[in-house]
Amino acid sequence: MSGPDDDSGLSAGAIPAELSAFDLLMHRGEASPRTRSGIMALEILDATPDWERFRSLFENASRKVLRLRQKVVMPTLPTAPARWVVDPDFNLDFHVRRVRVPQPGTLRDVLDLAEVMLQSPLDISRPLWTATLVEGMEGGKAATLLHLSHAVTDGVGATAMFAEIYDLERDARPRPTPPLPVPEDITGNDLMREGLNHLPGAIVGGFVGAVNGGLGLMGKAATSPASALFGAIEYARSGRRMVRRAADPSPLLRRRSLSTRTEAIEMKLGDLHRAAHAAEGSINDAYLAGLCGAFRLYHEALGVPVNSLPMAVPVNLRAEADPAGGNRFAGVNLGAPVGAADPVVRIQKIRKQMISRREEAAIDLIGAVAPVLTLLPDSVLQAMSGSVIASDVQASNVPIYPGETFIAGAKVLRQFGLGPLPGVAMMVVLISRGGFATVTTRYDRAAIADQDLWARCLRGGFDEVLALAGDPHPRVVPASFPDQPDQSKASPASGTSTKRSVAYS
Repeated sequence: MSGPDDDSGLSAGAIPAELSAFDLLMHRGEASPRTRSGIMALEILDATPDWERFRSLFENASRKVLRLRQKVVMPTLPTAPARWVVDPDFNLDFHVRRVRVPQPGTLRDVLDLAEVMLQSPLDISRPLWTATLVEGMEGGKAATLLHLSHAVTDGVGATAMFAEIYDLERDARPRPTPPLPVPEDITGNDLMREGLNHLPGAIVGGFVGAVNGGLGLMGKAATSPASALFGAIEYARSGRRMVRRAADPSPLLRRRSLSTRTEAIEMKLGDLHRAAHAAEGSINDAYLAGLCGAFRLYHEALGVPVNSLPMAVPVNLRAEADPAGGNRFAGVNLGAPVGAADPVVRIQKIRKQMISRREEAAIDLIGAVAPVLTLLPDSVLQAMSGSVIASDVQASNVPIYPGETFIAGAKVLRQFGLGPLPGVAMMVVLISRGGFATVTTRYDRAAIADQDLWARCLRGGFDEVLALAGDPHPRVVPASFPDQPDQSKASPASGTSTKRSVAYS
């Protein structure tokens, strides 16, 4: 959330023009529904913002945050890297839209709309994002759906990129309109020719770089041969630990399809923090422990208890000086302690694994191998996507601004995060914003066959963790599914009621 005179470092000079190898892989994945990498922020607003004011915020943001005006241009032949260029045909009306759900619209209605959007490909001939204002929600509320490709940035980067659209007060003074970025009429043929012209120099430069790098390694090996050998061996061992499964896959979560669904809960962030503190863990530890509890209840209810399952947790590698564009994260594999009934034990086991994985020398292994993977044809990459995934579940944690924020005069009440399903059964996102924490689970319907049971288990698993916060025990609020009366006496597998309890404040 920046003021009108702030410089967030997101201008032309701050963001690299060339796609990294990892970002290129994300971009190529947009071609297939099994590798599509769209991420989305769903916000609930306390009122319907003025449309023209809403639209102008994104107009200004697209002028200041260059990546919102840029599209990807691929060289006709691979003689040069793919490049972000300012779209000479940029049309804000394509990116900023509004729709209306049948009144009174609920979060369930908006989530169902979000699923259709996430399963639909973004137009790769344009900048890879859309912002949709959803009108017609109950109580005069509205929602926003910010959708962008993972090729643009990761969750933390997206928070910085879209900070321009928010204010810290409802009636904030209008911001000055930034100047228009200079369009770049560059084609794939242009990039190909540019690459051909620089090819001899690039070859020589690459050779010199390789020689210098080799000499450097030789020098290190000569001065400290034992240290050099140990470093290479340790990195190889670390790499092996990073890619292998940390637990056997769940027999219930094996199947994959192209049908997805999303369920969400919410709680006070302070309650989750107190629960984590009581167990001598972090908020992230408590979040993952609640998720493990949900999976324990789900497996037990279906008569297939498991002790652990493979879970991947993205770790933010973004430094303060890094640009908002691009991806700067690494995934660490955990053996999620699903079988532990005691939430304190779950928190401590998770904490021990997370500390160990963060210290791995090869934590950014995917970044190291990405250049090699970009050489593979799309068909091979798509075929590999399902077979190389070492987890059943991925779980992200994205902290946002802790105070109140507004967009075009409407207060943001809650935010829910929806991530892609890169070969996994479920993607889970924790969003902490404005004093509340939301947990959104987007899953493959073939893997989670009983959606009502999962919703109840999700609530039950996090209630177990929140009980650590003290008496009276705080409880989660179901956001996307019906409330259940007398939850203290109801088992996760019991029936549901039709009453909803979400009361945004």
